Amino acid sequence: MQTYILGIESSCDDTSAAVIMDDVILSNVTAGQDVHKNFGGVVPELASRAHQQNIIPVIETAIQKANIGKNQLSAIAFTRGPGLLGSLLVGISFAKAFSLGLNIPLIEVDHLQAHILSHFIRNNDRSNPIPRFPFLCLTVSGGHTQFVMIRDHFDMEVIGQTIDDAAGETFDKAAKIMGIPYPGGPLIDKFAQSGDPKRFIFSKPRIPGLDFSFSGLKTSFLYFLRDELKKDPEFIEKNKNDLCASIQATIVDMLMLKLKMAMDQTRLAGKASAWPDVAIAGGVSANSGLRRALENARDTLGWNIFIPPMQYSTDNAAMIAIAGYFKFLKGDFASQSAIPYARQQVTK
Repeated sequence: MQTYILGIESSCDDTSAAVIMDDVILSNVTAGQDVHKNFGGVVPELASRAHQQNIIPVIETAIQKANIGKNQLSAIAFTRGPGLLGSLLVGISFAKAFSLGLNIPLIEVDHLQAHILSHFIRNNDRSNPIPRFPFLCLTVSGGHTQFVMIRDHFDMEVIGQTIDDAAGETFDKAAKIMGIPYPGGPLIDKFAQSGDPKRFIFSKPRIPGLDFSFSGLKTSFLYFLRDELKKDPEFIEKNKNDLCASIQATIVDMLMLKLKMAMDQTRLAGKASAWPDVAIAGGVSANSGLRRALENARDTLGWNIFIPPMQYSTDNAAMIAIAGYFKFLKGDFASQSAIPYARQQVTK
């Protein structure tokens, strides 16, 4: 008997719904929120209001595109956290009401685990490769940067993480400093395509072990531009492509340096008999510079690399649905008393 899971994602400013049949994706619909561009970042109150407007049409569209009826659904999976509490409440409240109305189970999903499990979403022909356990995942987004060793679908261990800011936040803050509109990360990537990544050299904080720190890089970038603008008020506009390419290259180099260390340590610690498969997940996994660096590591170091399709890199409900499917198989259901959480619950 086939299992149909409806996934609902509302952790930040994207309202998304997806339907999965077992592990095969049937639909994945997302509505963004342009209102935040006027403020240079996500405004939580406006985000939750937009979710209330978007959630019903998005879910209706997802079910229609899946070509099934709502009564065929086996369970409803929702993002419980981490994220913005107001945004999460909209998705959770709808999921609870819908599950009661259909008399089907409710499944809570951790947003960060779902990003990793997006690698297990199958196409219709099930031909796409999936990583083998155990594997190492670099999860990198606007709010998180961490290494996770995955031994099973829900057996995950954080072995390294940022001690302050995340890589995605660094991209967005660098963009804001340069006057690039929100969301700045994708625009830095765009401008970097025409820039020289070696034009400007920025310091890379040295943090022991597998942890990261990006706050110092943001500060040095700010002070560098402050000093250059004193000499030439048009400095940023004249050098935008090179600045974007250089800051992107610095962030990617920091990520790749630690990733090589993590690969060596996991192998030497006996957590993998050979090079483990390595995957990336999270919004920054859409960055072309990081993708090229991983592809180069595959070619030069022989790593078995897994890079998610673009539609599963940023926040989406397909990853919530696949995580819900694996929990459904375990009979791991949530109660109607489930409440959202703002911060990651899994610690190093």
